[in-house]
Amino acid sequence: MDLSLHTHKMHLNLGPSHPTMHGTLRVLLTLDGETIVDANPEIGYLHRCFEKESEDHTYTQIFPYTDRLNYLSALMNNVGYAMAVEKLLGLQIPPRCQYIRVIISELSRIMDHLVCIGTNLVDLGALTNFWYFFNVRETMTNWVERLCGARLTNTYVRVGGLAKDLPAGSDKELRSCLKELNKAVKDVTGLLKKNRIFMDRTQNVGVISAEDAINWGFTGPCLRACGVDYDVRKAAPYYDYDRFSWDVPVGVVGDCYDRLFVRFEEMVQSTRIIEQALDKLPDGPIEVANNQVVLPPKHEVYNSIEGLIRHFELIMFGIKVEPGEVYSYTEAANGELGFYIVSDGSGKPYRIKVRPPCFAIYQAFPELIKGQMIADAVAILGTLNVVAGELDR
Repeated sequence: MDLSLHTHKMHLNLGPSHPTMHGTLRVLLTLDGETIVDANPEIGYLHRCFEKESEDHTYTQIFPYTDRLNYLSALMNNVGYAMAVEKLLGLQIPPRCQYIRVIISELSRIMDHLVCIGTNLVDLGALTNFWYFFNVRETMTNWVERLCGARLTNTYVRVGGLAKDLPAGSDKELRSCLKELNKAVKDVTGLLKKNRIFMDRTQNVGVISAEDAINWGFTGPCLRACGVDYDVRKAAPYYDYDRFSWDVPVGVVGDCYDRLFVRFEEMVQSTRIIEQALDKLPDGPIEVANNQVVLPPKHEVYNSIEGLIRHFELIMFGIKVEPGEVYSYTEAANGELGFYIVSDGSGKPYRIKVRPPCFAIYQAFPELIKGQMIADAVAILGTLNVVAGELDR
């Protein structure tokens, strides 16, 4: 018998056409049978030159580009980018604007987690859960469409404010969405928690220690699943997050199971934050009173030369930002989303660098899957929730 047949290693491409790789990721696997002994990832299939394109557009024109980072929670990208520019400008946005940004951010976090968990469970063969979660996500998307006219890439936030106020009946509609979410979470967790197949596929699979996660640069749910109690909203509060009552869910083992159930609990906590923000939502303006930043009202544009000129200057030349630099960060759905902006005093940024949470997380993927089976690689990738839009930028 030729024993060399049993020592031969095989090379296999996992992706980009494999459905669980989202059409945007490729990993060259070295296999011993079905056991992964080495992995070499390749990214860049969705690279859109976000950072370079930003140098040739005004600060306002960059908002549609931010939508396409993590396109599953585009409103959070809008908020993070706007906050960075406002720090450079020294702007303090009105309380109502802050609270609306909190509401849309937490709703986006929920919608992102619904996609992450739902599609991951499809990858594991559990389709029913997908429908439970996408049904409630659809009701939330309907409200987002009423808010800004778009369902996926929203471009709703502006430097110094928002495109428009909340649509009529938002309080009742959002509370109804959250009620449906609560039922969907109970339905799905009821299907999963004691499901032997699900537990075997996720428990003690893709384990990473707290120390290793920190060294790799993990943030967000993937870090908290390792037992690290770190959340930007608690560590460096913004928009009154320190005034809301909510908890930071953490895991113990740092495996696929913990990463999924941390997200389950985060949806519950985001629900608490939204309900409190709706209860405390103040009246008042939704944008700063600064005509060097905010477009003048239409009646001024149509009826005064000053309003027309100001409108023309802001559209054509952009908001003039004093020379300087800033790094601003928020707690996005996948972790710390940071924007480093350098201004040269013109209406366009001299340089923008994005710190996407997925980039640091995905770099650990080859190490997490070594020694695992091919099927385990699929489960692990889903719980990392790598969104290629922000990974490649």
